[in-house]
Amino acid sequence: MTIRDGALVLADGSVFEGELFGADPAGGVTTGEVVFNTVMSGYQEVISDPSYAGQIITFTTAHLGNYGVTTSDDEAPRVHCRGVVLREMARRHSNWRAEGSLDAYLAAAGVAAIGGVDTRRLTRVLRDTGAMPGAFGDASIDDLTAAARAAHGTDGQDLVSRVTCAESSVVPGAPGRRIVAVDCGIKATIVRCLADSVGEVVVVPSSTSATDILALGPDGVFLSNGPGDPAAVAGVADTVRELLGRVPVFGICMGHQLLATALGGSTFKLPFGHHGGNHPVRDLESGRVEITSQNHNYCVDLTGVADVATTHVNLNDGTLEGFRSTRHPAFGIQHHPEAGPGPHDARYLFDRFADLIDAGR
Repeated sequence: MTIRDGALVLADGSVFEGELFGADPAGGVTTGEVVFNTVMSGYQEVISDPSYAGQIITFTTAHLGNYGVTTSDDEAPRVHCRGVVLREMARRHSNWRAEGSLDAYLAAAGVAAIGGVDTRRLTRVLRDTGAMPGAFGDASIDDLTAAARAAHGTDGQDLVSRVTCAESSVVPGAPGRRIVAVDCGIKATIVRCLADSVGEVVVVPSSTSATDILALGPDGVFLSNGPGDPAAVAGVADTVRELLGRVPVFGICMGHQLLATALGGSTFKLPFGHHGGNHPVRDLESGRVEITSQNHNYCVDLTGVADVATTHVNLNDGTLEGFRSTRHPAFGIQHHPEAGPGPHDARYLFDRFADLIDAGR
């Protein structure tokens, strides 16, 4: 492992010294919106989640890389996050599943990282000030400050078009149902859960029209997670609007936000987002409290929207975590029931989608 001195600078001027490893970024500087994630394990799944496109991920857990990496834990064919910030990188990994080190994984993926950072102080800054652009590398503090202040956050950014698949693919699944999954940045674990619990999955690009989706003969349509500002995503909400009432719809994360938009709702950016595997959510219809995996910067506002019912609420801050349409067979969930990584308390939601499809037959 080759280590070099470097620094991370936030757009507000906060400076954090550290050590650089992973890939060498173009120009020696990595920029992006800095967020923090509180998971204790599952770093590979987080790093490979397409929802982190445009962002630099700060891990609050003290050590990363201790159990290495394996290709079976990748959530996407390539890594889309801009960079990784951590407290300490393990010098050796040990796990029977490991195929290599996290450092080598990042280098091969073209992702830069900075370790030795006081991530507790960094997290407090982001918690108090909000997610903001940052820059890290081996440049001067002045150059890093200028790069951080010139960098863009996720506001107004359509990042879905950058991460969606280029062509359709089919994943065999449980017999009897066909699901068309609109890829806004879909995770591999979500595809597996849909195939195991619901049926055959046809993954299509986010630009696919409602006419082309219906031509595939779906029993249900799934709207996936994805990165960036849902208000800036072109076309998908209009497509969903055409599908409502014609086929059952289920959305997760970005898909939840786009479904809400199609129904007349709006979205707003949270101060520092929800990123972690320990968020308590109440299912209002059962009264059950679930510990959930979450990764989103934006939240849905259904104020004034008719024919919707709130189904799930975040117990940390009271924000909306789930809703269903009372007019159409459609529902959305803000958190990640596939939980890669994270607890599996909410995986029943895939069965709920199957039941919704069957109820309409």
